[in-house]
Amino acid sequence: MKKLIFIKNTWYLLLCLAWVFLPGCTPKGPRLTSEIAQDNAQIVKDADRYLKEAPVTITAYRAEKSAGGIHDYFSEGSYWWPDPENPTGPYIRKDGNRNPANFRKHIKAMGDLTNWVTTLTAAYLVTGDEKYAHHAISHLQAWFITPATRMNPSLLYGQAITGIVTGRGIGIIDTRKLIDVANSSRLLAQAGVLSGATLAGVKDWFDAYGDWLVKHPYGIDERYNNNNHSTWWGAQVAAYALLAEREDLLDTSRTQFKTQLAIQMAADGSCPDELARTKPFGYSNMNLDGWATFAILASSDQENLWQYQSPHGTLKKAIDFMVPYLKDPASWPYPTALETPLKLKRADYLFFAAIGYHDQAYLRLWQELKKEEATSHTNLLLWQKILSDEK
Repeated sequence: MKKLIFIKNTWYLLLCLAWVFLPGCTPKGPRLTSEIAQDNAQIVKDADRYLKEAPVTITAYRAEKSAGGIHDYFSEGSYWWPDPENPTGPYIRKDGNRNPANFRKHIKAMGDLTNWVTTLTAAYLVTGDEKYAHHAISHLQAWFITPATRMNPSLLYGQAITGIVTGRGIGIIDTRKLIDVANSSRLLAQAGVLSGATLAGVKDWFDAYGDWLVKHPYGIDERYNNNNHSTWWGAQVAAYALLAEREDLLDTSRTQFKTQLAIQMAADGSCPDELARTKPFGYSNMNLDGWATFAILASSDQENLWQYQSPHGTLKKAIDFMVPYLKDPASWPYPTALETPLKLKRADYLFFAAIGYHDQAYLRLWQELKKEEATSHTNLLLWQKILSDEK
């Protein structure tokens, strides 16, 4: 018998979750009484379309500038451009201005992987039809197991800069997309449809990448970047440790949470490093998405990171710093030329904070913010299932 009881109706799923989100539950499942409806019909419609998408990994796109091979992920620093005064020389930085000519095929392929796998997994959860799960698994096999198409579990050539460096530690932020892939893999494994040698192969890949993140000089650089990069480094380590069942890596991520919250958050709840950027509003929200993801993944029954007291308070203070400006963007005191007007969207850290702090005010604000047309929030269905299973 399958380990997972299939939930064919989202409202039934939410009734099940209501049992989980009761007073006194563990940090993994605190109280949340409002119901979050997912558009099941749209999820299935999207998944039906994605059933036609064959797996496409980074090996399909040779990066001519890469110092690595076809199995090595490659990207270029977004804000680096040719020098008009020395066109064939090293690139120069224009912070906040993306160079559209830079190589982006690998990051797009990884984005497609994430979108396809999470949507197919969600469709499986709401229908119980294994065709969706099997197709999601075909993508996992191609990316992480099949010798001809797999990606190496390292990031030696991420965010390279022409004429300066073949790769950098900050390229690791590109793989934050794989957090949802790891979550999907855990759910498919719990359901019993991802199993045997295939499950072992996927776990081995994330085990190896988790090790690389904590041991390689690039990973160490990213860990101590002391800004959003270090936040997402920790969230990634936690996600991959959960899939690979590496308690040592989970412990490392929890240390990272405590260390970085103390470093990054000022007394007023702001994160000064993000405010110093050319797009401070966007970077502040991106960092909080990382922090909230991190808190959900790395918290345990013994250690609720939502309540961890840094020298300037808990993560709640950082979230509350941003809330007034989500309600009234005109009051944002850090305008820049590259961030006019501000881009408001449903920041998922509000959804997570509603769970982590038992506070429906965050949930109401999340619901009030405009949902981007390109954002399905399908991953939130996966998060809800993970939280219910970890009660």
